[in-house]
Amino acid sequence: MENKFELIAPCHFGLEAVLKKELTDLGYEIVQVEDGKVTFRGDETAVCRANVFLRTAERVLIKAGSFRAETFEDLFQGTKNIPWEELIPADGKFWVAKATSIKSRLFSPSDIQSIMKKAMVERLKAKYGISWFPETGSSYPLRVFIYKDVVTVGLDTTGVSLHKRGYRTLTSKAPITETLAAALIMLTPWRKDRILVDPFCGSGTFPIEAAMMAANMAPGMNRSFLAEEWSSLIPKKCWYEAGDEAGDLVDDRVETDIQGYDIDGDVVRSARANAQAAGVDHMIHFQQRPVSGLSHPKKYGFIITNPPYGERIEEKKNLPELYRQLGERFAALDSWSAYVITAYEDAEKYMGRKADKNRKIYNGMMKTYFYQFLGPKPPRRKQGE
Repeated sequence: MENKFELIAPCHFGLEAVLKKELTDLGYEIVQVEDGKVTFRGDETAVCRANVFLRTAERVLIKAGSFRAETFEDLFQGTKNIPWEELIPADGKFWVAKATSIKSRLFSPSDIQSIMKKAMVERLKAKYGISWFPETGSSYPLRVFIYKDVVTVGLDTTGVSLHKRGYRTLTSKAPITETLAAALIMLTPWRKDRILVDPFCGSGTFPIEAAMMAANMAPGMNRSFLAEEWSSLIPKKCWYEAGDEAGDLVDDRVETDIQGYDIDGDVVRSARANAQAAGVDHMIHFQQRPVSGLSHPKKYGFIITNPPYGERIEEKKNLPELYRQLGERFAALDSWSAYVITAYEDAEKYMGRKADKNRKIYNGMMKTYFYQFLGPKPPRRKQGE
C-alpha cells in the first residue's frame, strides 16, 4: 500500500519553493508544483506527518481525482467516475466546502457545489445500495479547483487551516498569518544561532515562529485535525506516531537571541501571552519600545518584520517618518540584514537604501513586497570554536 495517495498542499502564492523544500526534507516525492500548491506522493502516515510538520502549507488534501469539464454534464460524469466509496464511508457527511474557478467555462461556485454533491450521492447510492444518506458520521469536506477547464478534487484532511497553530488567541490589527511568517523566515539565511529582532512585532508571529523553528517544534503538535476521525481511511496509530515523532524532536533548551518590540504595551502583552501558549516565551525577549529605540551591540543580526503600511488614511501620513526611522536604525546596526514585508510602495525610498532583492508575495488578496537588504555573511567559524 506504499504511497497510495497523491496529496495536495496549498500555500501562499509565491512561496511554493519553500513548501516544496519542506516536503522534500520530510522525505516525500514531489509530483507537481503549481501556483499556490504543491502535489506530492505519500501513504497514510504522510497525511499525518504533513499536517503536523509543515510550517508553510495551508492544509493537506487527498487528491480524489482530476478530469476535464467544459459543461455541467462533464462535471457530473467526471465527479461520478471518482471511486468515492474508497474514501467516504456510508455514514460520512460530505459536501463541497469550497470551489474556485480560474480561466474556465464553469465558474459558478454554488452550481459546481450542488452538481458535484448530486454526482457523489448517485455513485455512493449504487455502491452502498442505499437510497438515503444519514450523514451522521465524520465530516469529509471537499475542495475543488478548476483551472483552464481542468477540475481537481481534493478531500480536506486538515479542517481548520494549518496557520491556526493554536497559540495565537490574541491578535493585533492586520496580523500576518503564521504560515506566511514561517515561509518568510525560511526565505532568509537566519538560523537559530543568529540574532533576530522584529521591531514591529504585533501579536508576536515572527518571533514565535522563529523560536518554534529554533526549538524544532512542529507547528501542528498542539492541535487536532479533521482526518483524525477517519479511522477507516487513516489508522489512529499513524496520528500517535506523528505526534510522538514531533515530541521527540523538540529541544526547547536551545540558546536563542530573539527579540520582539512594539510601541504599544497592550500589544506586547498579548504577544507575550501568545508566546507562552506556544511554549516558547522563555526563548523570546519582548519589550515595549518604539522603532527609534532599535539597537543591538552585536554584529550579523537579522531584522525580520512586517511594519505598518497605512491601511487607514490617518496612518498614511506617519509612514515616511516610520520607514525613515527604521532605515536609520538599520544603518546604525553593524553588518546586519533586514527583511521587510510591506504593501507600502515607498518603503525603499524612505529607508534610504535600495533592496538587494525583492519578491512579490500575495498576502490574501493584497499584493505585498518582501524587501531583502542583505548584510555581509559572518566569517566562517574555525573548528572547535
